[in-house]
Amino acid sequence: MDHDFADIPTTTLADLLGRAQVMDIGVRPLWAGMPRVAGPAFTVRCPPGDNLMLHAAIYRAAPGDVVVVESGDLDHALAGGNVCAVAQRRGVAAFVADGLIRDLGEVREAGFPVFARGVIPIPGAKRALGSHGGEVRCGGVLVAAGDVVVADEEGVVAVPAARREETLAAARAKLAKEAAETLDEWEAAHRAKIEKALSEVGFTA
Repeated sequence: MDHDFADIPTTTLADLLGRAQVMDIGVRPLWAGMPRVAGPAFTVRCPPGDNLMLHAAIYRAAPGDVVVVESGDLDHALAGGNVCAVAQRRGVAAFVADGLIRDLGEVREAGFPVFARGVIPIPGAKRALGSHGGEVRCGGVLVAAGDVVVADEEGVVAVPAARREETLAAARAKLAKEAAETLDEWEAAHRAKIEKALSEVGFTA
């Protein structure tokens, strides 16, 4: 877990980084009440229909890593309950997968965070070579190994490693400013901003 980012909501990061670093809505938490996770990306590319490289990754990822998978496959599961249980036991923070898993009940009961496109009961094969450590596309976002991945009930954001410190500092400053503002103050500033925007587009009612 990247503890520096564990208290930073994805909404704050999205405000700072923009749409390009936010995964699409298909990559979502697969069980309710999932905690926020944050950690460096361990990147995996699996050819459609095959999950060998993800199954290998659980023995190669470091504790605290978020395993980020590109597969583009909506016909086969990348992992099931035992693979998730072993990943959890070895300290993997979460799976973030552009694909599907199975055994959701087991995964939910174990409390292992999985952000993916959904579930399907049929597993993939284990025959095709993919890659570890390269740049992958997950949920429409390019993710490099070591980028900080933050995922919660709002979605998944990838913070480029080169922007880690500036993003963390900006996020903390933004959260501190918001915490110091009352709802009355926010409402007054918001209403003034909305009325100004309305007048600029010619709305007078």
